[in-house]
Amino acid sequence: MSEILVLYYSPGGTTAEMANIIARGVEEIDGMQARVRTVPAVSPTTEQTEPEIPEDGPLYATLDDLSECDGLILGCPTHFGNMPAAMKHFIDNTSALWMGGKLAGKPAAVFSASTSMHGGQETTLLTMMLPLLHHGMLLVGLPYTETALFETKTGGTPYGATRLTDNLDATPLSDEERTLCLAIGRRVASTAKKLIQ
Repeated sequence: MSEILVLYYSPGGTTAEMANIIARGVEEIDGMQARVRTVPAVSPTTEQTEPEIPEDGPLYATLDDLSECDGLILGCPTHFGNMPAAMKHFIDNTSALWMGGKLAGKPAAVFSASTSMHGGQETTLLTMMLPLLHHGMLLVGLPYTETALFETKTGGTPYGATRLTDNLDATPLSDEERTLCLAIGRRVASTAKKLIQ
């Protein structure tokens, strides 16, 4: 089985829910498997604040997860139109992979969530794309052949899957948001499959 790494940060659970649906989209492609990982929160102090292994949910990502994957789908919430510090901290520590070209030529996509329609979802997606371009990854977006882009009144952009919610219980994923999460998973997995054949 070839693997797509679905790597996310989700302090409130919104992005985690998206990651699980994206992983299902990956696994709709024959011969492809999702490896779901997260990153720990960072602390303003220099002491360790998180255990080595999370108490629940997926394992924390390692550089091996990145180098072993055949593609990457990166997601996090929108924090002031940018990726949160936890994801940036993880990515900032991938220089060894960059120097070895370990991610070059692999497909990648991004996803995000925010609590307001104009909360910076698209700029967050773009900030996540920049280090992926530096790594030489091949960005895969959502073309308008995905008709849910025309229908959505909540999340979803050509740059990647997005979600709009301020309350997981009161605002479930819309049908269009779910469709686009599945689509981005399928697109990265099918692209990776073509590249490794």
